Amino acid sequence: MSTVSHPEFNRAPSGEQWCYESDSSQNQNVKGKVPRYEYDEYILDDLEESSVDPGNSAVKVTADVYHPAVGTMVSSSTSIDSGHDSHQNDHFVVVAIDFGTTYSGYAFSFTRDPESIHMMRKWDGGDPGIINQKTPTTVLLTPDEKFHSFGYAARDFYHDLDPKNALNWLYFEKFKMALHHSTTLSQNTLLTATNGKQVPAVRVFSYALKHFKDHALQELSDQSATKILNEDVRWVITVPAIWKQLAKQFMRCAAYEAGIASPQCPDQLLIALEPEAASIYCRKLRMHQLIPETPPIAIHLSPHKQDVQESQESVADSVSEGTRYILVDSGGGTVDITVHEIEGKHGHLKELYKASGGPHGSVGVDLAFLQLLNNIFGAEYMQHFRQKRPAGFVDLMIAFESRKRNASPFKDNPLNISFPFSFIDFYKKTKGHHVEAAIRKHGDKNVSWSSQGMLRLMPAAMLHLFQPIIDHITHHIGDVLNNPIVKNIKYLFLVGGFAESAVLQQEIRKSFGHILKVIIPQNVSLSIVKGAVLFGLDPTVVNMRRCRFTYGVGVLNRFEVSKHPENKKLIKNGIAWCTDIFDKFVVVDQSVGLGEIVMRKYSPACPGQTKSVIHIYSSENENPSLISDSGVQRCGTLTLDMSGIAIQQVSTRREIQVRMTFGDTEIKVNAMDITTGNVVKCSIDFLNK
Repeated sequence: MSTVSHPEFNRAPSGEQWCYESDSSQNQNVKGKVPRYEYDEYILDDLEESSVDPGNSAVKVTADVYHPAVGTMVSSSTSIDSGHDSHQNDHFVVVAIDFGTTYSGYAFSFTRDPESIHMMRKWDGGDPGIINQKTPTTVLLTPDEKFHSFGYAARDFYHDLDPKNALNWLYFEKFKMALHHSTTLSQNTLLTATNGKQVPAVRVFSYALKHFKDHALQELSDQSATKILNEDVRWVITVPAIWKQLAKQFMRCAAYEAGIASPQCPDQLLIALEPEAASIYCRKLRMHQLIPETPPIAIHLSPHKQDVQESQESVADSVSEGTRYILVDSGGGTVDITVHEIEGKHGHLKELYKASGGPHGSVGVDLAFLQLLNNIFGAEYMQHFRQKRPAGFVDLMIAFESRKRNASPFKDNPLNISFPFSFIDFYKKTKGHHVEAAIRKHGDKNVSWSSQGMLRLMPAAMLHLFQPIIDHITHHIGDVLNNPIVKNIKYLFLVGGFAESAVLQQEIRKSFGHILKVIIPQNVSLSIVKGAVLFGLDPTVVNMRRCRFTYGVGVLNRFEVSKHPENKKLIKNGIAWCTDIFDKFVVVDQSVGLGEIVMRKYSPACPGQTKSVIHIYSSENENPSLISDSGVQRCGTLTLDMSGIAIQQVSTRREIQVRMTFGDTEIKVNAMDITTGNVVKCSIDFLNK
């Protein structure tokens, strides 16, 4: 057993900390410090900054850190947020869902043949010339808010609706970003459809996930000639690594509502981090599966022997033990950046720098295009058109999406964007003249109106739409590479849906190709979903991660005049205490191993206490002193439910051992009553804090 390295955990037994903890079943005052061999502290919960509620009861806390290689403490997890401690795979098949901002898809692999990863291809509808291995992340609800369709089927049905009838239907697209932008995300968060109506976000997400579940189970049953049941599947859902714990828990709750796993069987669902999944997959690629640095000029019908030999070499031949690389996952909504090092002969991954990034996905190009339309036709008109002709607005953005995908720095021909008739007709009725007049008045030589009824963008105009978001991405990569922690990086992997863009590929190679080898897989948008399947088959492949935040609880500590602010001083039983002390579990950017545990032992003030609710705080700062410091937020609650333990079983000395795991993709918790050996129901909740 190793102790926590923080100074407050290593002082003499005479050092004292107190903290108060809310208890709904008991209302007893603290009688005094319970003598212990370890140091004493008491959880601070539901307190005002300068007063203590005399109705709160106290619990004493001791702390340690355990690693599975050292300690053998065992108890069952009941976390509603994070799943089971065990990663043992006892399922027949692994299905990974890549829930993207613009496009989504899933892949699967049977555990008896883990080397074969199958992509789902049977999507109805689709755009001409685009391989339908993914489908748009769009959900269509009927006027009475019932699920109607998803993906291409939803988009095409909505497109064919009469404009007046379309106003009654609820169409959602690119709604995943709501989880990233919302600062008050909860199960009551609402999403706004294109017609302005709102429904609970968790319902929309669960509709989408249920569609994937039903689609996958049917396809698996068809392929295996036997009925595949939900319990035969280990499910994996991908999320951005920069998402906070509450957004991850939101996805888990939506999955439960969709019938994917359940609070009783949380280990059936794994949350995979998108850049990690891509990193796992990229190491298995062959050289011929990578996009060349320049477009091929000629096709060799009879390749030389040397060419064939080089194509069979794998990335793993170059990326071996000790190799460090940066992975950039550029998707529809966000850019996710992580830095990994290959460890050991089994090729486990160690995260060298905490995941970083921001809302700099391809949606930013869409927003730049909309700003161009605002400049040409007026923001008021565009908003009016969007409200009155929502289906026409969707058609307009679909037309731009196809042109955006074809943009390339190697082409000099103009790109024509087809305008729906509803736009042209509505503009003429509203403004009294044709759209061509507005475009001429705008006066940009790179933007014109074609005789075929299309908006014509010269390459310079299209590249101008890309530039702001690309600048954000390259600056963020540069910031990571310039960090002193990040050294000796040899490769840059570029993945994600936006990474399909030849414009982004060229800019990344131009900016970093002289210092790193830039590796871009073929079918780059499928790297994440295929890697997520591999993660589902072996969740231990990433054995070291970095904490994105400092986590802890509020405690009472002995007041020190030279150290603590006077307004935090509290006199209790003649002793001066300092309230709101931030007691850290883990520190931002701390390296935490897979399965590494932070342990607390809580001793209830009353032996018969049945419930404890403890607030958890987070900060992006490394060393917050007080939970009231700037940047510290209450992010969740830890609940210990001891109601199932008979009071007569409990002695006067009682300890609840709580184990929290921070080295996985989600924070996990489990607990047991040391006195009785009984499992204690516990949960860590970030949505209802």
